Amino acid sequence: MKRQAKIIRTNEEGTVVVCIDIQNYKHILEYLTMDARHKKKFNFIVNLVLQRIRNTELYDKENINKKSNGVTAMKFFKGQSNDRIYCKEQTINDKTFVIIMAELLEKKKSQGINQKTKKLIEKVAGYEYEIIE
Repeated sequence: MKRQAKIIRTNEEGTVVVCIDIQNYKHILEYLTMDARHKKKFNFIVNLVLQRIRNTELYDKENINKKSNGVTAMKFFKGQSNDRIYCKEQTINDKTFVIIMAELLEKKKSQGINQKTKKLIEKVAGYEYEIIE
């Protein structure tokens, strides 16, 4: 069964879209609006992504194995709480590049990828999405 994702931001050209998973919408939104610091960091990361500016310190692929294809992470407060929003990237029919915020991982403990994180990344890789307005 396909999951649904809602568009929340689009670049001016309409070539890059940021979405949020409907099932995790409330949880992710609560995190992003919990304080001004989270909101500011989120807006900064999304603006980079929409402009296609590469900054691996803030947004990068999670290539841990062959099962993790298309998974990226928005990285919040590295060296502090080290929160992550795992995203699924895909391109839809009209060549629009879509980034779907799928799962929130708060307080990532290790620098490496532990078993729990690996399973979460693989789970996100397996998601298939229908994009809704």
